Amino acid sequence: MRKRNRTRPVFVGGIQVGGQDKVVIQTMIKSRPKNTNEAVREINALATEGAEIIRTAVLDMEDARAIKTLKAETTVPLVADIHFDYRLAIEAIESGADKIRINPGNVGSEARLRAVVEKAKEKSIPIRIGINAGSLEKDLEKAYGRTAEAMIESARRNVTRVEAFGFEDIILSLKASDVPMAIEAALKAAEIFPYPLHLGITEAGPVYQGTIASSAGLGAILSRGIGDTIRISLSGERSEELKACKTLLSAFGLYTMPKLISCPTCGRLSYDMQALLDKVERYLEAHPSGLKIAIMGCAVNGPGEARDADIGIAGGKKEGLLFIKGKTKKKVPQEALYETLIETIENYDDQ
Repeated sequence: MRKRNRTRPVFVGGIQVGGQDKVVIQTMIKSRPKNTNEAVREINALATEGAEIIRTAVLDMEDARAIKTLKAETTVPLVADIHFDYRLAIEAIESGADKIRINPGNVGSEARLRAVVEKAKEKSIPIRIGINAGSLEKDLEKAYGRTAEAMIESARRNVTRVEAFGFEDIILSLKASDVPMAIEAALKAAEIFPYPLHLGITEAGPVYQGTIASSAGLGAILSRGIGDTIRISLSGERSEELKACKTLLSAFGLYTMPKLISCPTCGRLSYDMQALLDKVERYLEAHPSGLKIAIMGCAVNGPGEARDADIGIAGGKKEGLLFIKGKTKKKVPQEALYETLIETIENYDDQ
């Protein structure tokens, strides 16, 4: 897998995006900024759960002005998502937004776009130019259809408009709900533009379907060394988005978190492996580390199949085996499997 350090580095608050072999995790709050207490609680909770940059919709001047309050009570960089009214972008920037997300095609005239760009330049914050397959310019959709090619031409047009004002702190996103189209657009964009790419499958769907669709599409892009920020957009709890992002990035070695592997079980299973697996998963979510943990159904293949795990358990009828780095250490009574495993995890450095 190629390293992703070819793009121009851009800073969102204190977070570097691009120019490094790292993918920054983003999500978006559901609260309106003007509902400040609710928004602050949501932002801080998401930051604790792993969000490195958080976006918020700005629908009116109250929302734009509330960014100042949110910034005073949170620490994670905040992005103001603006559509149609360029004045909201200017006000959000004045209120302390760390980045704005706009579609230059819907903010109006060149003079209005210039006003937004000049304000971003004054405050030294980046602009994310968002291209969405579902809202392409009519002339481009007529010429190319709703295709990756049309998305690229839209990006080329809008990037050129912003660059014309001497602005290069750009982050680019090209999103589609169609997975092959999103992959094609991202791969082409990486060849054409020097700017960091924000990855996502838009309107991905409910948690199960959306996670699979996003993993398929974003995994194909990430595997090519492309992508600098990521959001997995799900119709569900934002914590599910973050969990999916971390797990996907971890699979590519781009995020450090515990890896939990387990067998699919079969007729040899003679203990409640699922209950143990659920408990261990909850523990690891609350105690992140770089360990690889295996929960196996039996001792027939357990230690061998999970030989590269740091720590593992292979259950049996009345007892199980504790193994470390593929080597069996001791037999453990079935009722003590969880406690023994957790104790071993917590003392792993002493093994």
